[in-house]
Order: sequence, then C-alpha cells, then structure tokens
Amino acid sequence: MDGNNLNIFEVNMLQAVFEGQFLMYLCTENSADNTRPLNVDSTAMTLPVSDPTAWATAMNNLGMAPLGIAGQPILPDFDPALGMMTGIPPITPMMPGLGIVPPPIPPDMPVVKEIIHCKSCTLFPPNPNLPPPATRERPPGCKTVFVGGLPENGTEQIIVEVFEQCGEIIAIRKSKKNFCHIRFAEEYMVDKALYLSGYRIRLGSSTDKKDTGRLHVDFAQARDDLYEWECKQRMLAREERHRRRMEEERLRPPSPPPVVHYSDHECSIVAEKLKDDSKFSEAVQTLLTWIERGEVNRRSANHFYSMIQSANSHVRRLVNEKAAHEKEMEEAKEKFKQALSGILIQFEQIVAVYHSASKQKAWDHFTKAQRKNISVWCKQAEEIRNIHNDELMGIRREEEMEMSDDEIEETTETKETEESALVSQAEALKEENDSLRWQLDAYRNEVELLKQEQGKAHREDDPNKEEQLKLLQQALQGMQQHLLKVQDEYKKKEAELEKIKDDKLQVEKMLENLQDKENCASRLCASSQESEYPLEKTMTSSPIKSEREALLVGIISTFLHVHPFGASIEYICSYLHRLDNKICTGDVECLMSRLQHTFRQEMTGVGASLEKRWKFCGFEGLKLT
Repeated sequence: MDGNNLNIFEVNMLQAVFEGQFLMYLCTENSADNTRPLNVDSTAMTLPVSDPTAWATAMNNLGMAPLGIAGQPILPDFDPALGMMTGIPPITPMMPGLGIVPPPIPPDMPVVKEIIHCKSCTLFPPNPNLPPPATRERPPGCKTVFVGGLPENGTEQIIVEVFEQCGEIIAIRKSKKNFCHIRFAEEYMVDKALYLSGYRIRLGSSTDKKDTGRLHVDFAQARDDLYEWECKQRMLAREERHRRRMEEERLRPPSPPPVVHYSDHECSIVAEKLKDDSKFSEAVQTLLTWIERGEVNRRSANHFYSMIQSANSHVRRLVNEKAAHEKEMEEAKEKFKQALSGILIQFEQIVAVYHSASKQKAWDHFTKAQRKNISVWCKQAEEIRNIHNDELMGIRREEEMEMSDDEIEETTETKETEESALVSQAEALKEENDSLRWQLDAYRNEVELLKQEQGKAHREDDPNKEEQLKLLQQALQGMQQHLLKVQDEYKKKEAELEKIKDDKLQVEKMLENLQDKENCASRLCASSQESEYPLEKTMTSSPIKSEREALLVGIISTFLHVHPFGASIEYICSYLHRLDNKICTGDVECLMSRLQHTFRQEMTGVGASLEKRWKFCGFEGLKLT
C-alpha cells in the first residue's frame, strides 16, 4: 500500500477497534485482498499514526473527542454533534492493547464480544442473542471468582494465561472436577473476569471434547475476602469515629479556667475584683468555688465575710439596672403604641379619602377602571386598618388586665396585713392584761399579809406602817386604772376584729352568690342543651356530680394511664396534693369506687407486702358499656 492507502487503512482499523469488531473487520479485508489471515495477540497492540489528522478524523467520525495516544486533545474546538457514524456499540473493557478509558455502556445497548486469542488457547464469544449468564448475589468485598466448565486437559498455566489479563492473580485453587477458584488483588478485577462468562474455550487447534469447554464465571464467597472487607469496614468506622471525635472536640465549648487555691494574696485580689463591676462575675465564681471547697475557717472567716459583704453591695446596682431596663421597655412600648396610633390615624385619613371619592359628586367623573381600582384600594386599606386597630386594642386590653391584677393583689395584700396587725395587737393586749392581773393579785396578797401582821401585833398608830399602807393603796388604784384602760382597748380591738370578720363574711357571701349565679347560668345552658337533645338527657345520669369531680377523674386517669401496674391511694393523693391541698383522700377513694368501669382496685403482693392498688380500666370499660 502507498501512503494514502495506509492512512485510509489506519483510519478504518481504528474505527473497527472502537466498534468492538476489530477481528471481523480484518477477516473481511483479508478475504477482499486475498492476503494471509491475521492473528490477534493478547499483548498490547501499538497503532502507528503517520498523520494526526487521520486519527482525529476517525475519532470525529465516531462522535468522540479526538485524543492522542497520551490522552491530550488534538482538536480543541471539537463538536460531538458532527460525528457521522451513529449506532456504534461502545468499546468493550476486554479489548487488548487499548489504553483509553471506555465511555459508559448504556443499559439498553447490547455488548458485542469478540474472539480472544491466547498463546495456548482460543476463546470464542457466546451467542449475542442469548440472555446473559446468571450470577449469584455479590458477597461483600468479593475478590474471588468461581470458574466452571474448564476443559479436562486444562492446566493451571492455561487458567493463568486466560485470566491474568483481568488483573493480578494472588491464588488459584484448581479442582479435579473441571472448576477452580481464582483470587484477585482488587475487587474491580472480578468484574473483568465475569466478562468471560459464557465464552467457549478451545486448547490449541484441537477439537477433542477434553480440550474444549464453556466457561461459567461467578462470584465466590471466601473467608479471606470477608475478613479483609470486615477489616476495611472497621478501619473506615475507626476513621469515621476519629473524624466525629475531632469534630466534637472542635465544636465543644472551651472548659472554664481552673480556679486558683485560696491564699491571702489571692483573697485580696478577689476582694478587689468584687468591687469592680466588669470583673464581678469572675470574682463571684471564684468566691463560690472557695466556699464549696471548704476554705472557710476561723482564721479566714473575716476575709470571706468582707467578700460576701462586697458581693451584697452589688444587689442594689443590679436592681437599679433591672429598673432601668424595665423603664426602657416601657418607653419602647409607649413609643410603639404612639407610632401605631399615628399609623391608624393615617389609615383613617386614607379610608376617608376613599369614601369621599366614592360619593356620587366625585364618583361619576371617574372611568370604570378607575372606580374599580378605588374600590379595591378602599377594601385593602380597611382590612389593614382593622388588623392594626385590633392589635392596638389587644395591647390596651393586656395593660388593663395587668393593672386590674395588680390592684387585686394589692387589695388582698393590704387586707391580709391589716388583719395580721390587728390579731398581733390583740394578742399583745391579752398578754399585757394577764400580766397586770397577776401583779394585782400579788399586791392584794401583800396587803392581806400586812393586815394580819398588824392584827397580831395589836399596835397602835404606827406612822411608818400607815405610810406603807397608803403607798400600797395608791399603787393598787393606779394598777386598777391601768387595767381598766387596757380592758377598754382590748374591747375596742375585739370590736374592730368582729367588724373585719363581718366584712369578710359579707365578701364571702357575695362570692358565693356570684358562684351560684354562674352555676345557675351553666345549669340553664345545660338544660337548654338537654331540651334540644333529649336523647343525651337520658345519658347524663352519671356518678360525676360536679365539674371538679370531672377534672379529678381526668387527672387520675392520666396519672394511672402512665402507671400501668397501678398505684396506691396514698400515692395518687400525694400527686393530687401538689395541685390542690384541700383534696381529701376519702373523697378521692369514694369517687374512684363509684366509677367501676373506669377504675379497678386490685390486691398485689404477698404476705406482709400485700397492698391495694388502683388501676385504670377505662378502655376495657368502654367496650363493656
């Protein structure tokens, strides 16, 4: 061939290689030129390219980016849409002597396999119309394949010669029953070996049955593969744990600095820091740690007291700061309320403009489109105004509720303080009255003793005794007057207490009247509902007599539903006492015993540990009722 024909032959050969039909093309060329047949060796073939333009033209015809042998692009401005040959099957991964990465195989396109010539044998592809050979599920980390259908005269050397092109072989275990196991170095080599499944093998040019066979390649489960895969998974898990640990350590907040041990020098430093507002929090933490460690003793008690005193001095500052913040918040609320009211005024003005424009005097002069726009704008403005108005009214209602709650609390607190003050005064007056009575009795006894001594002595007027008697009589008179005053004050206090009690009773009666009115209203509503629904009236006869008992039933049912093994009546009442201290155990037990379809009492335990437990059986009782 001359140079031109050689370039054409190179291009056609490259095209046949990319189609996966290189051998069939060579056979047709040889039959046309009456030349000798060509054998394809399994070694890597080298394609001489005398003209890079021919190579680029061939790859362009195939619809592929033109690449050189080293992989560099030949034509930078390549357009894949310019390829002239369509429907070309992709390159097979078993094609020898080709160093280019094949494109991905579409699932709906059949793969054309070619004849593979080795030194000692020849592999013939299966019928492309037959379905692909069946394989088992791939074990994890599979590097071993099962090869069946080997010729009886096949040796380990022939097996290595066929499968070494798939990758590095680590071990071969051949059996006498025409099969073997091959272990590769990597997992992807197994996929290449599976490509040979279905090929017919022939040793040399012999047609003897012992020299032929049909290869069946499948995944094999090997303990070494599984062990290596588990080791790899454990290594990946360790790396993942290490990565997570490093990420947690990176995101973990820094630990607080260690607190120094107590000493006189450190105590003076902390005392100075406690006086500084910026360093107060750090110094307080140090002081707290020292106290919890037990550093306080007789020698250091005065130092700790002074530090605690300086910490207490910050209370007023914190209260003032809180008051300032509350004041700022109130000012901000007031500003917001004023701004909102100003916005509402502007909305009202806009709505008034719309309404005035909607009057007939101005409305007739607008077009139909202008009238429609004005009406739409008016509706939108009214909706927004109503929303803002509701918001402002809600803010005012909240303020009124807060003011009313504060007044109620203040009135109740003042009443309680007045009552407690009066009771304490009455008790003090009682004690003082008792002490004066005891003193008066003592003076009377002394006077009687003196009279008895005078009668015994039968002495006549003794100036000293008379003076003593006069003094005693004056003292008795003064004590009696003081006692009368105290009794008058006590009676006044008692009268005030009775008035307060009467007022309290009147208030309680008013509250009871209000509650009775509310109950009557609720009964009237219930009676109206019963009159509307007569069927429900027959079902209202229940053991629950009031709303309080209904609330208790709901709370107890929730509590016992959380405790499926039941609970004692003491345990249930202890839980209810947290909500209301006035709940009685007997009332709760009576209520639960009335509701037999909701609560059930059972005996649990043996001997001394025998205990009555209540259980919730409402779901079972629902089925029964």
